Order: sequence, then structure tokens, then C-alpha cells
Amino acid sequence: MKQRILTAVVALAVFLPAVIYGKTPFSIFIYLLASIALYELLKMKRISIYSIPGLLSLLLLWVLLIPSNYINLLDEYNLSKIEFALLGVLLFLSYTVVTKNKFSFDDVGFAILATMYIGIGFFYFIEMRTIGLYPIFYALIIIWATDSGAYFIGKSMGKKKLWPEISPNKTVEGSVGGVLCAVAAAWLFQYFTGFAQSYISITLITILLSVFGQIGDLAESALKRHYQVKDSGHILPGHGGILDRFDSLIFVLPIMHFLFLFLN
Repeated sequence: MKQRILTAVVALAVFLPAVIYGKTPFSIFIYLLASIALYELLKMKRISIYSIPGLLSLLLLWVLLIPSNYINLLDEYNLSKIEFALLGVLLFLSYTVVTKNKFSFDDVGFAILATMYIGIGFFYFIEMRTIGLYPIFYALIIIWATDSGAYFIGKSMGKKKLWPEISPNKTVEGSVGGVLCAVAAAWLFQYFTGFAQSYISITLITILLSVFGQIGDLAESALKRHYQVKDSGHILPGHGGILDRFDSLIFVLPIMHFLFLFLN
């Protein structure tokens, strides 16, 4: 527990200043986190980040992460992100021929989906920061409240398993408790910031995001169980890897961005 707390304090000391300052340093920081997360995910499939598929994945990830306000970098070459991704697919498939199928079609599918999974989530981290600090703080608060509530309520009251085939320690009671804690935290956030239009709207949005945050957590748990690894990495002692810490945000931030577009 002491190690977890110490790691959390050090991580926050690095993470929060970058979030608060924003701009290009924040984008660079997100590029670094996303690159580490991709490395962790490819490693589950035993694809080295230093191999040709690994480097192709990394290059595609960096293109996907280009913020909207810098998209003119691609316009200079008359390319969109989608066209660049399609070019990446062709290069991956060409590599299956070069390697005589040692790098197979299944490997191509994994590399592309892994890159999209990481890229989309962290791209919207950058996009939401351009809107302002409050959206980022709101997302972080409800995820932390969901995780904490699910852990403590599940440990004290949990009886019915939520999804034992994927995450045997999670319970229905903990999941519901996590949502309720997230709503309570959102109400406090609304009280001090006036972030949302009303308490009704922030309650409904928080419930939706808290549920999807838990789905994001379960999705990564399913990946780890399939590839028989305990943690995605070891860069954060006591917490695992970058992907272990950002799995919920990867789901929450894109949905939150779409809600912003819909409500505005």
C-alpha cells in the first residue's frame, strides 16, 4: 500500500502540472504516455515495438494523435488520417508477404486494432484539454470516484460477481457503488464549478460515463486474461503499466467528447 501511495503521489506530481499547463507540452506528454501504452499492448502479443510492425504501429499512432488544430500538417501532403491509416493497412499486409506469413493476417489485425484503441482514447485526451481544464478534471474525478467506490464498497458489501470470467474480483455491488460514488463526486464538482447545465444533466452524463469507464476497465482485463498477463507493464510500481491506469479514460474521453458535440 505504501508503494502504491508513493507511486500515485509522484505520478500526480508529474501528471497534473502537464494537464494544467496544457498546450504543446501537454500534447508531447500524451504522445509519450500513448507510446508507452502501445508498447505494453504490443508486448502482450509478443510484437516488439522495435520491429517493423511495431514501428509502423508507432508511426500510425503518432498520426492519429495529431491534434485538430495541427491537422494542416497532413493537409500539406493532401492526406487525411483515414487515408494514412489505409496506407498503413497496405504496408502491414505487404509485410505478411515479405515474412512469408510469419507475421500473419491475425497479427496485422491485432496491431491495427491496438493502435486504434490507444490512438482514439489518447487523441480525445488532447482534444478535451483544448476545450478547457474542467472537462479533464471532471473525467478524472468520476473515474477515480468510480474506481474507489467500486473497490471499497465491493470489498465490504460485494457478494454477486459482476463478470468472473474476465475479472473475478469485481462485484455487482461494487459496480453500482462505483456509479453512486461517481454521481456524488460529480454533484460536488457541479456545486463548486457550475460545470454542467443542471444537476439532472450531470447526473445522467456521470452515470453513462461511469458505466463506460468500468467497461473500459473490463475490456483491458479481458485482454490481459486472454494473453495471460497480470499487468500491462511495470512502469508504475504497485499500479502496473500506463494502460492499467488509463484503460477507463480511453473509453470515457471519446464518449464525453461526442456528448459535448451533441449537447452543444
